[in-house]
Amino acid sequence: MERVGAARDLVLGYVRALNAIDEAMGVAIPSLERLADVVGLARSRQINRSDHIGTYFYKVHGAGCRFVSDNGTEVDVDFAADGSEVFDLWRLRGYGLSLPEPLDVTHQDLRSAVRSLQPLLNEVRPGWFSVAN
Repeated sequence: MERVGAARDLVLGYVRALNAIDEAMGVAIPSLERLADVVGLARSRQINRSDHIGTYFYKVHGAGCRFVSDNGTEVDVDFAADGSEVFDLWRLRGYGLSLPEPLDVTHQDLRSAVRSLQPLLNEVRPGWFSVAN
């Protein structure tokens, strides 16, 4: 049970980090209505596909973006067709391993943690989650 608690804290930390990135990017790019707009801005060449903005380095990839804070913490997120932020267990585990004090949790513990956090999190398709609005 202790491992699931650690995994739960990791998931909540990821959500907090994602919210902090959303806020910081909105301040740095006033035209940004939602974080998913970073992908569209990069595709239309209004911003670079990778760059530093504020305290974050970002790199747009496929359907998402990877953000790295000044302390090396990585938050990788994809965006659904409606612009919502979606993530899977692999992204959550990568976040945990990038923390200043790395936290290595199993996919099984992460899956249990994510399920324990419903209705805060929604499973939007098998293995992919978003924060409920």
